[in-house]
Amino acid sequence: MTIKTEPSITQNYTDSRGVEYLLEYFDADSFDGLNHDRCKQVYGVCFVEDKIVIGYGGMKRGWGLIGGSVEVGETLEETLSREIQEESNMEVLSSQPIGYQKVTDVASGVAYYQLRYMCEVRKLGEFIIDGGDGASEKGITEIKLIDPDKYKDYFDWGDIGERVIRRAIELYEQKHQN
Repeated sequence: MTIKTEPSITQNYTDSRGVEYLLEYFDADSFDGLNHDRCKQVYGVCFVEDKIVIGYGGMKRGWGLIGGSVEVGETLEETLSREIQEESNMEVLSSQPIGYQKVTDVASGVAYYQLRYMCEVRKLGEFIIDGGDGASEKGITEIKLIDPDKYKDYFDWGDIGERVIRRAIELYEQKHQN
């Protein structure tokens, strides 16, 4: 699949500081056509059998998917594996792209990408609290395994979030049909 030029979902978003963003979501089977330098965030819809992993904490101090920022010199897959291990003490066994959103600061026009993967993971041991960067309390303090259809009991990211979760379920079920 090539990178699509037309988004399937477009939403406006205003953050807690009042900054307005345009969010454009695209389904994708590959991230090869994206400018790696503009890929700033990687998150996974992580399956442990038929449940998904969610974490509590982060910058918004709420429930959400597991993932984080791309570090200098990392591939996108390395970021995914590192963040999932740091935040959940789980290992990525397999992953495949779900899609990405292009995030554009409306005032400046500056844009970057946030990538989403469907992952299968396994526990490495007991959950260990992720301290984040140690200074801003951005770490994950709790994780849960939940039925993917119940994610809105914990967080609601609008139409884009719904598409990401639905596509992750579709990809997971396709993989396990046989």
